[in-house]
Amino acid sequence: MKKLLLFVSLLTVFSFSIQAQTADEIINHYLENIGGQEKLAKLKGLHVKTKVLMQGMEIPVEMFMYNNGAKLVKMTFQGKEITQMAFDGEQAWGTNMMNQKAEKLDKETTDNLKINAKGEFPNPFLNYKKKGYKVELLGKEEIEGTECFKIKLTELPTMKNGKEIPSQMYYYFDTENYVPIVVETEITEGPYQGKKTQQVYSDYQEVDGLYFPFATTMKLGGNAFQTIKIDKIELNPEFNKVNFKFPEESNKETKKQEK
Repeated sequence: MKKLLLFVSLLTVFSFSIQAQTADEIINHYLENIGGQEKLAKLKGLHVKTKVLMQGMEIPVEMFMYNNGAKLVKMTFQGKEITQMAFDGEQAWGTNMMNQKAEKLDKETTDNLKINAKGEFPNPFLNYKKKGYKVELLGKEEIEGTECFKIKLTELPTMKNGKEIPSQMYYYFDTENYVPIVVETEITEGPYQGKKTQQVYSDYQEVDGLYFPFATTMKLGGNAFQTIKIDKIELNPEFNKVNFKFPEESNKETKKQEK
């Protein structure tokens, strides 16, 4: 009986080892197919120009992302440029759509951005173990009519109203090309709690040796509500910290540079 239990235990350990190795193999294939880990690691920033299509509207959106954690999202609405979110690595702010004034985001939101910012860029799977992330292969599953490897990615938890919220996403990698075609998350609070959101990726294109999905369809509960189409991606754009700072601080920084 003891020998049988030992055999079962060894078999279980071996199975988990094979599963983890297989997950890493899928991730390595993926990173290689989109340009390679070495090229990704050298990426310092991205400038992405997109169009967001929803409810019959087409809204131009521009995004900047850098390896120091800085992020900037701007949109043009009714001829006016609006900063949806800016984060310089320390302080986050955005435009209040009601009064059109810049407002700093609360400490909890800013702290969550600090937790995730550097881990997400340039790719959450790049050196994921060093970031404290975990991956788990859940087998194969057909989604969007394509056979996929389903991998669970667990990132560092964030906080909401003082409570720790797990950060888990499910990636569906095409078994032929080893690229994700769907990323799925579950809403953990609010009126849509328990429902799943999906990002459906397509139209992968090459930009200076790296591949990106140029079309993303957003779904809630299986129903599409928004499409994002990329017009242009620029690698390693120049970083100007003034653009990311809260307007009052940005004005002070600009005056310093002018002296």
